[in-house]
Amino acid sequence: MSVAEPRRIVLFRHAKADWPQVTDHERPLADRGRKDAAEAGRRLTDTGLAIDLALCSTATRTRETWKLAVHEFQHRPKTVYEERIYEASPGELIALLNETPDDAQNVLLVGHNPGIQGLADILAGSAEGDARDRMSSRGFPAAAFAVLSFSGSWKALEPGVGTLLDYWAPSD
Repeated sequence: MSVAEPRRIVLFRHAKADWPQVTDHERPLADRGRKDAAEAGRRLTDTGLAIDLALCSTATRTRETWKLAVHEFQHRPKTVYEERIYEASPGELIALLNETPDDAQNVLLVGHNPGIQGLADILAGSAEGDARDRMSSRGFPAAAFAVLSFSGSWKALEPGVGTLLDYWAPSD
């Protein structure tokens, strides 16, 4: 694959979590979260994107979200569970994505707010359009995802280089 071909990044926030008496890292999905995660998976398949690599936080709610969403996919991508995604800032997420091998064209990252929303805002820069308007007005609720495109190597990913192509939230 050439680095000249556009790359896609799907930023996917975990679905609605429950609040039992466990550590934050171990919080499971709520009933609504399980339903929304599966629906997000169906919506992701509707985009037609073939995901080459999924990077998922090690938190229980992100792993459960990904397991339910990927069940809807025809092709299960390679999945890496990455503890650095948990509580990561947008800059830390960019640094992690900069490590992505260039043979991965489309990458999905399952993580947490405020990092996921911050990263979507930073990468999209001054983008305009329907997807940006919806993302700006709704924020990044549980189970929402944004699809961004950029050109070049993963090492070249930095603020403002992305184009927001799509945005979906369970309320859509």
